[in-house]
Amino acid sequence: MASAKLKYLSLGVLVFQTTSLVLTMRYSRTLQGDGPRYLASSAVVVAEFLKILTCVGLVFKDHSYSGRALSSILRQEILHKPVETLKLAIPSGIYTLQNNLLYVALSNLDAATYQVTYQLKILTTALFSVSMLGRRLGVYQWLSLLILMAGVALVQWPADSPSDPQKEQLTAGSQFVGLVAVLVACCSSGFAGVYFEKILKETKQSVWVRNIQLGMFGLVFGIFGMLVYDGDRVQEHGMFQGYNTLTWIVVALQALGGLVIAAVIKYADNILKGFATSLSIILSTLISYFWLEDFEPTSVFFLGTVLVIVATFLYGYESKPAPNPSRA
Repeated sequence: MASAKLKYLSLGVLVFQTTSLVLTMRYSRTLQGDGPRYLASSAVVVAEFLKILTCVGLVFKDHSYSGRALSSILRQEILHKPVETLKLAIPSGIYTLQNNLLYVALSNLDAATYQVTYQLKILTTALFSVSMLGRRLGVYQWLSLLILMAGVALVQWPADSPSDPQKEQLTAGSQFVGLVAVLVACCSSGFAGVYFEKILKETKQSVWVRNIQLGMFGLVFGIFGMLVYDGDRVQEHGMFQGYNTLTWIVVALQALGGLVIAAVIKYADNILKGFATSLSIILSTLISYFWLEDFEPTSVFFLGTVLVIVATFLYGYESKPAPNPSRA
């Protein structure tokens, strides 16, 4: 019962985190302000650092706030098990690439195109789950994935608009670059997520310790990428150029996202994570309509909503009676 509560709690928090991150990241990348815009590579590095600090604090709490116990567990699991630690370098490097690609995508694509295309990660996750974890999906589950894709596409179907200056402005950006960034992020998300899930479920180690290991490599890869691609701008204006309150919110949400996803993988699986992300798209659309008042729902939107809900229940109906074959 406690495990089920944790699963649904983590999925609910993931919906909130994903919705908030997409809206704030898109707004922060298109907001016009004085001075240079903040560097996406810098935001990725800071997010990884915050994630490491948070995980260290959680491990510290799990060991009754004992500094000696914290030091012992970190030495034992990180320094004394170099092979196990190095296994996290693969998903960490891919996650770092993915995080940078999402900034690129949201800088070049409108929210609807980004969100629809990024849902291809559900399909890639399912394929990697079958091939890497030996998970068997039933006919209804495969059907639910197709229905989900159709539903999300309908929900995000652009409405006809006689004149939209914001969309006209978007054409100045590179649509092709944004599209390629999303497609690569979808493939990397599916592989890295399933790889990390396999590591978590094959060991009994704390998910927070695993995330410290993941964050360490992510921090190294992130700093390297920042120096390679933005080294000149960092030297000229500093690493924190263009940072404001909104930027820190985006960084915090991105750091939180990594921990929430880890919890979801621990208590559920990657495909359920994909469904939660899809539901967050509907929530973000509703927020745009009721709060931002920049979206008019259509019959196509309501049809897509129904399809997403049906797909969610269809997948759950198939998965409940059968045990997970990936667990030995």
